[in-house]
Order: sequence, then structure tokens, then C-alpha cells
Amino acid sequence: MGLPSCMPSTDPTTATLLSGIPTVNKALFRRIRFSAGDPMSLIDLPGGESLLIIRDVEAERARRTCPVDRVAVYEDFPIEGGAKGGGGEDGGGLSGDREIRVAQATAEAIVRSGATTVRADRSLPLLVADELTRRGLEVVCDRDLGVLDRRMKTPEEVEALRAAQAITERAIETACRTIAQCGVLANGELEDPDHPGEALTSERVMKLLDALLDAHNCVSPMHIVACGPQGADCHQRGSGPLRTGEPIIVDVFPTHRASGYHGDCTRVVVHGEIPEEVSAMHAVVAEAKAAAIAACKPGATGEDVHRATLGVLRAHGYDRHHPPSGAYDATEPTGWCGMTHGTGHGIGLEVHEPPLLDDKGPELVVGDALTVEPGLYAPGLGGIRLEDMVVVTASGCENLNSLHEGLSWA
Repeated sequence: MGLPSCMPSTDPTTATLLSGIPTVNKALFRRIRFSAGDPMSLIDLPGGESLLIIRDVEAERARRTCPVDRVAVYEDFPIEGGAKGGGGEDGGGLSGDREIRVAQATAEAIVRSGATTVRADRSLPLLVADELTRRGLEVVCDRDLGVLDRRMKTPEEVEALRAAQAITERAIETACRTIAQCGVLANGELEDPDHPGEALTSERVMKLLDALLDAHNCVSPMHIVACGPQGADCHQRGSGPLRTGEPIIVDVFPTHRASGYHGDCTRVVVHGEIPEEVSAMHAVVAEAKAAAIAACKPGATGEDVHRATLGVLRAHGYDRHHPPSGAYDATEPTGWCGMTHGTGHGIGLEVHEPPLLDDKGPELVVGDALTVEPGLYAPGLGGIRLEDMVVVTASGCENLNSLHEGLSWA
């Protein structure tokens, strides 16, 4: 996908640093496109050279694949003469602790370069920062370093998101149709089509989602399949039997293993007759989502998009606030209904990335990949949330979703 802009410093005394484990630190992974479970450092040296310091067993693979000028190993930067902060048992060597070892090698490489200041992003491990300061280097946190780069998705990144979202939609459609086509047990619980006489549960639908995603090379640490009152708490995962006549939120947000990019989509299914209040909530949320998507364009802010959502909600008598204490424990409708979260967030290599579509959300730029997910939640009754993924273009935005947003899936 090419080497994203690293924004190296033009100051001849300043090095720019990303450090961490690329399977965890997605800012680092995006720069080097190299997946490994060991700590490493990418340094843009004052002279313009990009240097990757990595564990020896990964070095040859990194030299073949990483878009950097030079790949070195920890041991290429021993600390001479027991330098301050060395920590090695031999007085001048590197530590046997791998995380300390890469911090020491990183500091030594920067000292040798002649830099006196290190410019780092918000993800810099404290251990590395501590080692840099031990060696007399000034560490400056650039809070915006790399953030805009990651927001401005390349065409290749958009295609990776599109592929992940298509699989996510397929999983949601399968789950919603399975729920909608179930029989009903005498107590109103849905009958599991694979286990006659037994209730279909949130857990069994989650296993169905796991299997389908795995078959399409995706994985997710969790899903949301929340029925009735459980769905009134927006991040309640859901558990136990599913019931007819109640809204069931299905929210799936997997990682596509092939690319590392995420899908994220939410739909709601009601088995059988749809309660009038649920239908009314759904209509408002669908209108709010359309208004928010229409507001997603370059120059608009995340707050503008959120205000478009709130404008629709308020026009129908709803607002953004939180229910009274203890409301989530209600098993009967309380009469309270509102939206408890922002309108959405950025997405990419992580499921939650900048920018936020909420109060004080920043100006949107071409390439921003965003979830748009307004919702309404009524304790004792349930929740409605509809979520699409859009990418900001020069003229507005492109919606990567094609899955219908209705409540009936039979």
C-alpha cells in the first residue's frame, strides 16, 4: 500500500520516532507494513534516512519487505563503556529484557546520529521515553504526529475497508435472517433451528457469526447480539434466549486477516410483529443516519455531522442524554428514550480511530473513513442502532454499505 508520509523533522538536531510492537501499535504497522510480536523502533534520522531497529530473527524478512532505508538489529547498537542507562550486566551491553534492549538500542542509535531531540507520537512507550531521557535526549510529544496521515486513507486502504465491510454485512444478514425465520416456543422464546425444542440464544448467534467470519478470513474479539431490554444499554453484548416481538441489535466489527482493516456495521431485527414504539424509533434513527451521512463532506466537522443527527432526533422529541440511575435494570418500559453516545468514529487498522463524530469533532478531510451510527435506547423496551461505513470524497462521501436497514428479515 506504499509508505505513508512519515512527516520527518526538518530540524537537523531532531529525530522522529515510532516505537512499539506492530501487532499492537497500528501507527507503527501502517508505516512499515510488517507484522511481528516483538518490540522495534522506526527512526527518521536527521539526515533523512529511515532506520528500523528490529529483533535479529526478523531482520532478513524485514529487509525484504519493509519500505525503509536500513534495517538493523538491537545488537548493532551496543552501549559503549557502561554509558548511563545501559543496564546490561556486562556494564556496557544491552539488557536481557527485550523491551529494555530495544529502548537502549534506539537511544544509542539516536545519540550516534547527532540528534539531541526526539519527536515522538502519542503511542511512544514510557519505557522508551525513559531510556531516551536517561541518555540526555529531549523527548517531545507531537500529539498530531501521524494522526492526519492515518485518517487520509489511500485508495488501497479504502478497498481493504470495502472488502472487510462486505464480509461484515454478509455475517449480519445471515444472523438476522436466521433469527427472523425461527419458530417460537410456548414461552415466546425463539426456537433454535439446529436444536428443536431449545431456545435460540445470543451466544449461539455469536458462534454462528464467528464461524461465518472465520470462513471468510475475518476474526472478531466479540459481537453484540442484544435482545429487548439488553439492547437499551448500547454496549451490552447480549446473553440468553432471544424473544419474538422484541428488537435485537446485531453489531459486528471484525478484522480482515488479509489486510488488518476492520468492518463495522449494525442492524436490528424483530422476529414477528413489530411493536409500534419500536417501529417509530427505527424510523427516526434511519432518518438521523441519512442526515448524518449527507453532512459528511470535506470542510464539515465531526461536530457538524453529530449536530445533523441531533437535529433529527430533537425534531421528533428525542435528545442525547443518559437515562436515570438504575434504568438499565428495568424489565418493563420506563418511558425514557434517547441517544447515549456520539454519532460515530473513524475506522481503519483499529475499529476506533480519529476523528470522532461528536461534540468538538475536527474538520473532515478527503479519505476519512467513518462509521455513522445513531441510535435510540429505551430502558425496559430495547434499542435501535443503525450503522454504515462511509469514506469522505472530494464531493461528499461514499457509503460502503448496501445491506438493507429494515426491521423485517424473513
